[in-house]
Amino acid sequence: MRKPRWIAASVMPLALALTIAGCGGGNEDGGSGGGAGSGDGALSVFGTEPENPLEPGNTNEAGGSKVVRALFTGLYRYDAVTGKPIEAMVEKLETTDSKVFTIKIKSGWKFHDGTDVKAKNFVDAWNYTAYSPNGQQNGSFFEQVQGYKDVHTDDPDGTAGPQKAPEPTAKEMSGLKVVDDTTFEVTLSAPFAVFPLKLGYNPFMPLPDSFFADPKTWEANPVGNGPFQFVSRQPNSHITLTRFDGYKGDDAPKFKDLTFKIFQTNEAAYTAVVSGELDFLDTVPPSGLAGGKYKQDLEGRNNSVPYMGNQTLTVPSYDPTYQSTDLRKAISMSINRQEIIDKIFDGTRIPADGWVNPAVPGYAKDQCGEVCTFNPTKAKEYLAKSGFTGSISLKTNADGGHKDWMTAVCNNVINTLGIGCTYDPIPTFAETRQQINSRQIRGLFRSGWIADYPSIENFINQLYRTGASANDGEYSNPKFDELAARADASLSVDEANKLYQEAERLLAEDMPVIPLWNQTSQYGWSERLDNVRLTTLRELDLSTVTVKN
Repeated sequence: MRKPRWIAASVMPLALALTIAGCGGGNEDGGSGGGAGSGDGALSVFGTEPENPLEPGNTNEAGGSKVVRALFTGLYRYDAVTGKPIEAMVEKLETTDSKVFTIKIKSGWKFHDGTDVKAKNFVDAWNYTAYSPNGQQNGSFFEQVQGYKDVHTDDPDGTAGPQKAPEPTAKEMSGLKVVDDTTFEVTLSAPFAVFPLKLGYNPFMPLPDSFFADPKTWEANPVGNGPFQFVSRQPNSHITLTRFDGYKGDDAPKFKDLTFKIFQTNEAAYTAVVSGELDFLDTVPPSGLAGGKYKQDLEGRNNSVPYMGNQTLTVPSYDPTYQSTDLRKAISMSINRQEIIDKIFDGTRIPADGWVNPAVPGYAKDQCGEVCTFNPTKAKEYLAKSGFTGSISLKTNADGGHKDWMTAVCNNVINTLGIGCTYDPIPTFAETRQQINSRQIRGLFRSGWIADYPSIENFINQLYRTGASANDGEYSNPKFDELAARADASLSVDEANKLYQEAERLLAEDMPVIPLWNQTSQYGWSERLDNVRLTTLRELDLSTVTVKN
C-alpha cells in the first residue's frame, strides 16, 4: 500500500489537546491503568438501538456501528489513538496507478460458523452492498469501482417520491474480480488515491456464504469474522456477544462476554454507570458535565479526549421553510457557540470553523469564516434580506441527551433574531432516523459525523455530494460535485485534499449544514474495569480493556 501523509488524532493545538485530555483519572493512553484482569470476565457498554439489521453494508450510524465493528473485521482496522489504518485481514495491497488494486488476504481466518473467509466473501459482500435493489445505505461507498453505475440506479424523485428507481443492468460490478481463494482485484473507473484509506470501514467487511443463502435467517443470527460472535438480541433492551476464540487478529479481547445495553436516555445511562449497573459510557450528558460533576461522581474512573467528530444542524432542502441561504446564515450567526460550550458542556467542546474536524487529515482552518461567528448585527441583516418572519423548529432524538444544548440554540435564535424557535424532540433515535431517511422530517435536525476513516474525503463525499449515502438534507450543487470528482481522480492524497478543501469552501456560500462545534468525549466506567481507552471513533477499545479479577 502506498503510504500517504498521516496526521495524528492529536493534530489540534497541543495545549488545548492536553488540557482536554487531562481532566480525570487515566494513564498516558487515555484510560485507567491496571492488571491483566479476568479473561473470562463480562462487561456492558452503553448502546443505542441500531437503525437496521446488523449488516455492514446497511449500517452507518453509531449504535449499529459499535456492534458491527465487534462482529466483523475488514482488510484494515483503525489505530485507536491515531486513526491510522492497520493491516488486519489484508496481507498485501498493491497498485501502480491508484486505479487497479491487487488485494491478497491472509489465509486461515474463519467466520463464526467455521467456514473460511475467502476473497469471494469480500467481492460478494461488496457487490451485494452496491446493488441498489438491496437497499443498502452504504452502497455509494463503491461509486468509484468500475461498473458501479451498472448495478446502482438512483431513485428519480427521491426516497419519499412515488416513482421507483429503474432496474440495474447488472448485478455485479465489472471492476471486481476473484483471482483465487486469497486474492481479488479491484479496478476503479478512474484513479482514486484515497481508496485504500476506506477499506477498514463497515461496507468493506466480508460476508459469509450463509448470508447470501438466506439473508433474513442470517439477520436473526448474524455471523461475522470479528473478535466477538452474536449470542442474542432483544430490541430496545440489549445485544449480547461473546468472544470468538477462533479469531486470528492481533486485537483479540481480554474478556469474554460483551453486552450493549440500550437506554431510553443518556441521563439514565449516566446514572447506571455511576452506580455500577453499566460498565462503560462513552458520552457523559450535560447534566454530568455541568460544573465538572462527572469528575466527582466517577472519581478515578473518567477521562476526556478529542475524537474525529463534529456536531451540526442539517437543513432539509426539501422543506420550503428553509430555502433561503440568507436565513440559514442568519441562524448560524445568531448562535453563540462558545457561550453554549461553556454553560452546557463545561468548556469541553471546540467551536467549529468549518465542516471537517481538526484532527482529520486534510483539515483546513477557518473554512466557514464569519458565517460561523456569533454576530447579532449581521445575523439580523441576513434575516432581513431573507424576508423570513415565521418560526423555526429544531429536532432530534429525545433519548440522546441533547435537550439542554438544543434549547440553548433555540434561545439564541429567539433572543438574537426575534423570531420563534421551538425544540421538538422525537422519542427515539430509531424513529428519528426513520423520519430522516424517508425525508419526512420538517425543521432543522441534529446531525454530526464521526470519521469512518481518517480523511477529509469522508467528510466531503459521503455528506455533501449529490445523492451520497449520508447526504440527509439532500444538498446538491453541481460545482461542489465537480470539485469532489476532480479530487477523487487526483493521483496523490495531498492533491486530492486541496480540491476537497476547495469544495468545502462552497458550503459557506450555501450553508446546507450549520457547523456547531468539534467534539471531545467525556466518558466513564465502573470500578470493575481497567485499561480503559476511547478510540478516535468514540468507542471503547475492546482490545485493551480488562475486567478485574
